[in-house]
Amino acid sequence: MDIVVDSLVKKFQADHDLLALAEDEAFEAFAGYCVLSSFHEEAFNPDTFRMGGGNDLGIDVCGLLVNGVLLRDEVDVRAATEQARQLDVRIILVQAKTSPKFEAKVLSDLADNLAHVVVSKEKLPYPASPDVENLRACLDAIYANIAKFSGGSPKLHVAYATTGGQVADLIRRKAVSAEKRLMATGLFDAAEFRCVTRDDLRDLYRRATQAVSVVFEMPKKISLSRMPGVKESLLGVMPARELVTKVLTDPTGHIRKALFHENVRDFQGYNPVNSQIRDTVRDDDGHRRFAVLNNGITIVTRNLDVVGDEVHVRDFQVVNGCQTCHVLFDERDRLTDDVQVSVRVVHSEEESVIAGIIAATNRQTAVSEEDLSTREDFHLKLEDFFAAQAPERRLFYERRSKQYASRPDVEKTRVVNRTQLTRAYAALFLGEPAAVGHYRDLTTRRHDDLFQPDQLPELYYAAAAMHYRVEWLLRTRRLLPRLRPVRYHLMTALRWRVLGAAPVASHPRRAVEQCRRLLDLVWEPGKAEQAVLKIVPDLNRIIEREEAAGVPLGEMVRNRRFADAVRAAVLPM
Repeated sequence: MDIVVDSLVKKFQADHDLLALAEDEAFEAFAGYCVLSSFHEEAFNPDTFRMGGGNDLGIDVCGLLVNGVLLRDEVDVRAATEQARQLDVRIILVQAKTSPKFEAKVLSDLADNLAHVVVSKEKLPYPASPDVENLRACLDAIYANIAKFSGGSPKLHVAYATTGGQVADLIRRKAVSAEKRLMATGLFDAAEFRCVTRDDLRDLYRRATQAVSVVFEMPKKISLSRMPGVKESLLGVMPARELVTKVLTDPTGHIRKALFHENVRDFQGYNPVNSQIRDTVRDDDGHRRFAVLNNGITIVTRNLDVVGDEVHVRDFQVVNGCQTCHVLFDERDRLTDDVQVSVRVVHSEEESVIAGIIAATNRQTAVSEEDLSTREDFHLKLEDFFAAQAPERRLFYERRSKQYASRPDVEKTRVVNRTQLTRAYAALFLGEPAAVGHYRDLTTRRHDDLFQPDQLPELYYAAAAMHYRVEWLLRTRRLLPRLRPVRYHLMTALRWRVLGAAPVASHPRRAVEQCRRLLDLVWEPGKAEQAVLKIVPDLNRIIEREEAAGVPLGEMVRNRRFADAVRAAVLPM
């Protein structure tokens, strides 16, 4: 293997706790991570998307982007497609070989296999792994909802990665031929067959492990005077189309959801205020006055360079203007240079200053002081609490996207982001394992029960630790991958076995003691594995009973009946 790529693979293995993988398996996971990250900027577990085992028909990594969400399992894909009103889908497949060159036969065989796996509805003419069958089931779920596609059919992206440095002309011609063959099926809006070289892998890995950076033009701006805690700040206006194209849109054409993690509220849909913003954009005269009719947006960045009219920002967040940004993104096809938006860019690396900016810029909106207090203090408190644990029990709370991506001292499997933490906490301490698949509904309905200033950080840390341990069991194949869809029910069941089903104690000292009991189990890998494996037979029986009744796995784990059945099995009367 190329010496530079080899060193990157080893670093990747160490970062993601994948040192047990053989060289070829590690390269598959590495190449898959690089390619998938070029389509999806959020953090993900790379080994989850590796096919593994034999009879994979040349497909080493598989990921499906459904409305910007990266999925792998048929149950999740089916649920996402059935619940969506409109669909935008990208199918990403990777074959990875440690070979120092690209081989025509490998490419041709992959193209032939894809004709059977991705295109044909008939039974495969040769043995295929469960992962391949899962991929076909994912595609069935997608095409069963073809009427929901608003921007064309699914887009197919196939990558053939090696450690080779050049792509021969014959290989290029075969790749083009494969693209034409796949497009001729009429199933795809676009089909790309790409050869990924060692230089491509180096570049993709660098981009995947760095915070998002963008460059946009803002010719009409002034630089404000320097102030304590703020290195530089800009105030100006720019075309809304430039903002949408250069800042808000990710490589796949979706809005960068990660930019709004510091916002007090997610996009609220087309309520009266947001409908009015949309009406202004659509109005023949009003859209020219957009900059004065709208409060604009505030960007806080930890790296800022200004070169003439160009503004370069890296590791940044839109801390105010989430609603405006989403409306402008939705209306992007209507935007002209007449639609201007006011923008503030603040360069600061001090968390207390950033928290103050978030509070100040949101206080003018209908946001309660409690919401602001939560944003300013509690998430910072969690971040510090997680990092203060003993090294062997240390986890890292990722408040903002890719916060720890460039930290070589942080094992990436020990990083838990806000979505993961919310789901784990809801499963363990709110009794909502069936609701975590409906994330937006969950966070809206249980808003007052999540991340509140008077809550104990120990509870969130215990939930994160439980999430880490169950993911470890899945990653190391101590739990079969087919159990991944029921992992939150498994976490809840383990909590019930240890603490019972009663709500966590209201007295802080007793609640901390309950967390300690959970943590003592979680941080003993052998004991945790034994405890989980005792629950698995009950889960399997419930799954088999539901499947016999015709309920798909993806549906059963999202209904209350399944959760109640797990509770009855774990806590017999």
